[in-house]
Amino acid sequence: MKLIAGLGNPGERYEATRHNIGFMVLDRISDHYGIPLEERSFEAHWGKGRIDGAEVILVKPMTYMNLSGQSLGMFKRYFALSNKDILVIYDDMDLPFGRIRMRPRGGPGGHRGMISIIEALGGEDFPRLRMGIGRPEKGDPVAYVLSPFNEEEWGRLDRILETGRMAVETYLKEGIDVAMNRFNSLEIV
Repeated sequence: MKLIAGLGNPGERYEATRHNIGFMVLDRISDHYGIPLEERSFEAHWGKGRIDGAEVILVKPMTYMNLSGQSLGMFKRYFALSNKDILVIYDDMDLPFGRIRMRPRGGPGGHRGMISIIEALGGEDFPRLRMGIGRPEKGDPVAYVLSPFNEEEWGRLDRILETGRMAVETYLKEGIDVAMNRFNSLEIV
C-alpha cells in the first residue's frame, strides 16, 4: 500500500494559492482515478482506492501546512506504513514555475510543512514530488506563496497539474527511478 499526500492549507481563502499546489495535484489524482476524499479522520480528508492495481491512500492533511506531519504521522502508525511508502507532493520556491522534481528522499529545504513531516516520520527517507512555483523577485516570500497564481501561470497550471498526476502514476507503476528520469528534466510550458 502506498500513501500519496498533497500538502496545502484548508479553506476557501487558500484554495487557489501557490502554497496549495500539492492539494491541486492530489485533487487531480482523486478525480482521474475516481478515488473520492470522503473520509474525515486523522486530521485529513482522505480516501482509499486503486491506481493501476496498486492500493493507495490519497491524503490532504487539514492541519494547515506547517503541521502536516501531525496527520501523516497518524496515517503511518495506523496503517503500519514505512517511510518509503509515503509520497509527499508540495510546492517549492527553489524550482521555477513549470518544473517538477521527484526524489526518493531529501531535506526540508526550509519548507515548514516538510520540516513537520520529517519530524513526525522520524527521517527524511520518504519520496517527494516538488512542484515548482518560483521565487518572487522582490517582496515577502510568505505573501508570495499565499497569493493566487497570476494570469500567465493559470494558463499553464492545468498542464502542470496533469504532469504531476502522470509523474505519480509512473512512480506507482514503474518506480521512482523511471519517474525521475521521465519527469525531472521537463519544462512544462
